[in-house]
Amino acid sequence: MALSRWSRWAIALVVLAIAAGAYLFLRRAGPLVDTVVLAPTRLAQTVVVSGRVLAPARVEIGSTITGRVARVAAAEGAKVAAGAPLLELEPAELAAALAQAVAAERAAATRIEQWKAVARPGVREQLAQAEANFRLADREAKRFEELYAKGFVGEARVDEVRRALAVARSQLDVARANAAAGGDQGVDRRLLDDQLAQARGAREAAQAKLAQTRIVAPAAGVVLDRNVEPGDIVQPGRSLLSLALDGPVRLTALIDEKNLAVLVAGQKAVASADAFPDRRFDAVLEYLSPGVDAQRGTVEAKFAVPSPPAYLRSDMTVSIDIGVAERRDALVVPAGALRDAATPSPWVLVARDGVAHRQAVRLGARAADRVEVVSGLAAGDRVVATPGIAEGARVRVRE
Repeated sequence: MALSRWSRWAIALVVLAIAAGAYLFLRRAGPLVDTVVLAPTRLAQTVVVSGRVLAPARVEIGSTITGRVARVAAAEGAKVAAGAPLLELEPAELAAALAQAVAAERAAATRIEQWKAVARPGVREQLAQAEANFRLADREAKRFEELYAKGFVGEARVDEVRRALAVARSQLDVARANAAAGGDQGVDRRLLDDQLAQARGAREAAQAKLAQTRIVAPAAGVVLDRNVEPGDIVQPGRSLLSLALDGPVRLTALIDEKNLAVLVAGQKAVASADAFPDRRFDAVLEYLSPGVDAQRGTVEAKFAVPSPPAYLRSDMTVSIDIGVAERRDALVVPAGALRDAATPSPWVLVARDGVAHRQAVRLGARAADRVEVVSGLAAGDRVVATPGIAEGARVRVRE
């Protein structure tokens, strides 16, 4: 049986009345909100930064002399030991110079042996002979002086003897000077020693030059770059090879200065290379720079890696997760539920008896999306997590 027109209007009015009542009820009861029921939980506060693998040392290998490359013994990526040959220059010219220097040193040593065998005994014999001649001339001069005084000889004969004595005295002085010069501490020996030392220095310089034709690794490491080939003419100052020396693997990163308050040397960290994000390894914060980069507002940090994985390479980009604090029984709220979190007086809304009450809190450790509440809340409190709810508003808690 079809409803009359008035019956349909009556039904519509009843539906509208019910809807209006429901609307008024829901409006008085407030919107449906999500809440977080506080309970003690574990919270690990971390600082996440991006860094890179720091090579222990990177050296540029070059030549100290000009020459033609005869052989390159190391390829890019090769592992080399300390003292291993890296490249060699053509040695012929310098080898000839060394042979000449060796011959000059040998000649200087031979002159000293000649002085010992001939010159030194000769000056001693000359001195002995000059001394004997002088003694003889002196006796003759005295005897003729006595004969002249007695009138047995003439003055001309005495003058002749006197001249002979003067010549003998002069010869003795020369012999003594030669003996002093040719003695073990004389100028002749010192001159020979200086010549030998000069020849020895020239030989050592030639040896050093020849040794510089063979360039070796200063320490164990890995060849990063090779910029030379056999036949190239090299000169001092040109980088021929780049070598990353072996040593402890370290990480370096620039950390925002706002994190300085929670960072201290010795904190443990977990790192992963961007190329291998699923392979994480342990690290330890070992150094914080005492200075702050004024332009970037960052502090340089360095991390030790006790057991570095084999895939790590110099300058590889890594992500470092530093554990700065850990709470085992912390009351934690979502970071999005905090109001005025950056001010000295943060607060949250707590759903109690259908009303969103403002509650001041004091914050502690922070994680990526969670914050520890040190005071102001208790276990079992319902913190409103839905944004846009006003203080004092009526709310309905979504179960």
